[in-house]
Amino acid sequence: MVPVRKILFPTDFSECAEYAFRLACALAWDYGAELLVVHIVEHEDQKAYHAADGYQQKLENQLRRLLPPECGVPVDYCVAHGNPATEILRLAADNSCDLIVIGTHGRAGLNHLLMGSVAEQVVRKANCPVVTIKLPENSGNRNFKKHSDERMEIR
Repeated sequence: MVPVRKILFPTDFSECAEYAFRLACALAWDYGAELLVVHIVEHEDQKAYHAADGYQQKLENQLRRLLPPECGVPVDYCVAHGNPATEILRLAADNSCDLIVIGTHGRAGLNHLLMGSVAEQVVRKANCPVVTIKLPENSGNRNFKKHSDERMEIR
């Protein structure tokens, strides 16, 4: 069995990411691993991140609200800036992560062609195993208010 000591979990605060977080927590518990929870502020969002009053703090608070249901799973949090796939790969390497658990929206066709897939780029370029999680179609879990671009509204 491959030892898993550190798991990187990137989140965009989407419903899909919330679903994937549950698996990341379960794996961290099962392996006795540390969980690194990260959010990447994309280039086009950086102006809002730095300009909006309290936006940075709200984002960091939202990130820290992601708590494993299993007590005893050590968690670190990180907000990074840049291209999401590039930053996820960098953080995984810099932190010696043994596994990446990432949600995927499962876009297909024109949406996938136009928007690409962060998860796909991570799978193709990561130096460690990557688990991708797609939200089941019958999911009734609607904890986050989503905009048309599928990003969470930060309140």
